[in-house]
Amino acid sequence: MIFGRVKPLDAILATAKAKSLEPTLGWFQLTLFGIGCVIGTGIFALTASGAQKAGPGLMLAFAIAGAICIVAALCYAEIAAMIPVAGSAYTYTYSVMGEFLAWTVGWALVLEYAVAASAVSVTWSDYFQGTVIREFLGLQMPSWLSAGPLAFGGSPGGFINLPAVVIAGFVTWLLVVGTKESARFNAVLVAIKVTALTAFLILTLPRVEMARFNPFLPAGVFGGFGTGIGAVGAAATIFFAYVGFDAVSTAAEETKNPQRNVPIGLIGSLLFCTVFYILVAAGAIGTIGGTPIMGPNGIPFPAGSEELARQCALPQYADALVCSKEALAHVLRAIGFSTIGNMLGIAAFVALPSVILILIFGQTRIFFVMSRDGLLPEGLSKIHPKYKTPYVVTLITGAVVALSAAFLPVGKLADIANAGTLYAFMMVAIAVMMLRRTEPNRERKFKTPLLWLVGPLTIAGCIFLFVNLPFEAMLVLPAWGLIGVVIYYAYSYRNSHLGRGIVTVTDLDNHPDQTPAA
Repeated sequence: MIFGRVKPLDAILATAKAKSLEPTLGWFQLTLFGIGCVIGTGIFALTASGAQKAGPGLMLAFAIAGAICIVAALCYAEIAAMIPVAGSAYTYTYSVMGEFLAWTVGWALVLEYAVAASAVSVTWSDYFQGTVIREFLGLQMPSWLSAGPLAFGGSPGGFINLPAVVIAGFVTWLLVVGTKESARFNAVLVAIKVTALTAFLILTLPRVEMARFNPFLPAGVFGGFGTGIGAVGAAATIFFAYVGFDAVSTAAEETKNPQRNVPIGLIGSLLFCTVFYILVAAGAIGTIGGTPIMGPNGIPFPAGSEELARQCALPQYADALVCSKEALAHVLRAIGFSTIGNMLGIAAFVALPSVILILIFGQTRIFFVMSRDGLLPEGLSKIHPKYKTPYVVTLITGAVVALSAAFLPVGKLADIANAGTLYAFMMVAIAVMMLRRTEPNRERKFKTPLLWLVGPLTIAGCIFLFVNLPFEAMLVLPAWGLIGVVIYYAYSYRNSHLGRGIVTVTDLDNHPDQTPAA
């Protein structure tokens, strides 16, 4: 049976034990690490898209998405501390629910990482064009080189987003030649992002006008199944702004007193970021307004749609928050702080490539592990003779990221990425609950508190957000999954190492351990 192919947990844990790390992180360091991972492209990119979906209700949307992230993070932390090896949710599922479901999770993670990297590339392009090209150089890129086609939600006259393609290609090249960020360099980028957003709050909050928050929910709390609008529809999109928390969960192995410090670090960082995001949304909307552009039926035009792009090209909406491609810098310029707005734009321009690098790196490692398991062709895990990096899968990933960034707007890309993310997080919650029943005596450095409640809440929350994505984004996951099922039955099932009697536990730092299958 396909579902009976479960990778032995003993083999996976043996690898984890052999490369276990010294626990050095306290709750404060873990909280700061979480803040640095979560504050990223989502808040720079999705403020405009979220406002178009929910208006001032964007603040409620951040709270909803943050709450669901907290319960998901607690589930993620237990299994990440228990199975701290490469492969993330894919490996977790393989060890509990078997090869077929693990394949579906890995396939969903491929969608998540690649499309998210495309979304960040588009955001970088927007800040590059708005701040560097227009504000500093006084130039304007030709419309056909600066955005995707109007039919895909780009801009009138758009054909290809060339800067997004260039930055995706540049980051891919860096990964091929083996360049990695140092912890110190990453800390500097985190400081730049947090400082920029703090300056935004200092300048905008004193200028907030309460009248701009009325009506607070112009599209309601629920915009309707498949519409992707309303506060919950916006929450489904801006969930993208929080997904860096999984990096905090995987640090559980390195945490002192994890049962106490992991929940403090996870919940503390997510609460901080949620409040921070709500204040940023309040500052943006309260100063220049965030009312959606309504269609003839009184319903907001879909974010990232051709109809909205046409409206945003009209003079009366030139300064609207929902039409801005660099929302936070645009707000500061609109209230008379052009210089600081440009500095915020530069902060995003400098910091966002590191996010693209992390996402493409994560994507290639998922592909790498699946290839090492025999579920994808072995050639994908081929190592460059000079640079010692998995260059084949890196180049393929970079090409897909660049292609998506070339033609699609950031809002659509975020929705598609969230579809894969929500499925993976749901499967992690199921795996944690199953492991509690099937392996009750296994060592757990961290145990999710009230799992009987937190686990089902995670599953329900992920499904809840998924069904509030735009209908076309919901369709992407089953369509992508169907392609994956065809590949699995056509290739992976026959070539699986586990199916052939070999258990491969991937350790990206050393050679994989191979043990006979039981």
